[in-house]
Amino acid sequence: MNTYILSLLVIGLLLLGVTLGSGWIKRLPLSYALIYFVFGILLGDYGLGLITIKPDTEFLERLTEFVVIVSVFGCGLKINRPLKLWAWQSSIRLIGLLMPLSILALAAIAHYGLGMSWGAGALLAAILSPTDPVLASEVQLDNIDDEDELRFALTCEGGLNDSLAFPFVYFGIYAVGDPNWENWFKKWVAVDLIWAIAAGIVMGIIVAKAVVWIDRTLQKRRPVDDLMEDFVALSIILLTYSLTELVNGYGFLAVFVSGLVVQRSYYGQPNKRLAQLEFIGQIEKLLEVTTIIILGTLLLYQPIFNYAGQSLLIAGLLFLLIRPLGVCLAMLGANLPGKTSSLMGWFGIRGLGSVYYLTYALNQGVTGKIARQITWITYSVVVLSIIIHGISASPLMNWYEKRKSNSSLSK
Repeated sequence: MNTYILSLLVIGLLLLGVTLGSGWIKRLPLSYALIYFVFGILLGDYGLGLITIKPDTEFLERLTEFVVIVSVFGCGLKINRPLKLWAWQSSIRLIGLLMPLSILALAAIAHYGLGMSWGAGALLAAILSPTDPVLASEVQLDNIDDEDELRFALTCEGGLNDSLAFPFVYFGIYAVGDPNWENWFKKWVAVDLIWAIAAGIVMGIIVAKAVVWIDRTLQKRRPVDDLMEDFVALSIILLTYSLTELVNGYGFLAVFVSGLVVQRSYYGQPNKRLAQLEFIGQIEKLLEVTTIIILGTLLLYQPIFNYAGQSLLIAGLLFLLIRPLGVCLAMLGANLPGKTSSLMGWFGIRGLGSVYYLTYALNQGVTGKIARQITWITYSVVVLSIIIHGISASPLMNWYEKRKSNSSLSK
């Protein structure tokens, strides 16, 4: 009981400190995620030892799953662009070109550089493919009126590739379990690639429109209490995700689409859109604190040291070569300013989406040496991303905003 109470005390002091000190923290080259992670380490075995119970993979899967669905819905709520191909070019390029190129490159490096089988390499690449919609909040759209191309592209990418990584994760799981592609490839294409994506898009539209219609119809007769109205957004998330999963669609994709539908449905009610976004943002931040602290408590030096060389190879090539070069290739002919494409290439932040896919794969029967190797490489890459991108986000985005302001003034 004393340990439990002390843990609550430390976490309470952490929340109070980051809240009251947010004005100073924003001036430092630190992200909130990095602060939470350090406190997680301090609370774990290598610190005060207050949190000694290690959550199992099923708990982590469910926790990160909920964090991601809240986050991708928030991404959808922030996007205010028309549903036209010309308006979504950068996002289409990041998802349609960069993501598969990155997965192929990482799988090849894992196979030839780390000696992994093609199936295990594909699974590791798929797990590390999504950029994070939670930890990347500092580089995403600030509000419903923000139309910055860099922030839009990163927001949309974070919302979509956390959804569209799933087919590749399934591919990796199947390939690890059965190297003979003929036994499962057709099923993968029909069910996991075509059906699940289509079902996710359709269910995201249908459920969101249905809830919005019910909300409007009932409120014409008797308005809902303002305090309770924000829960409409949370109900849309839960209903969309659960109903989509019941028909074997991708719930992450459906929730992102539902966020787009909701913000367009309430376009004439900016106060309601803003209230929903703020409410979802608060839930997301609370979940982020919890999850990142837990990740910090899971730190184990020995397995990290055992796979340090492999992790550094993957992280270095991913952050410094694959992502920047992939963005350059994907954005050829897009006529983006140099500073925009450069920052787009740097901010390929890995985080809770990768942790979710890792725990999902482990709970689907990936075991043994392959599981340990993938686990600690993924964990190390996420930790390195929290540190490196967390330190660089504020200075680089401040530089970007100043350059953008100077460009506007010169015109």
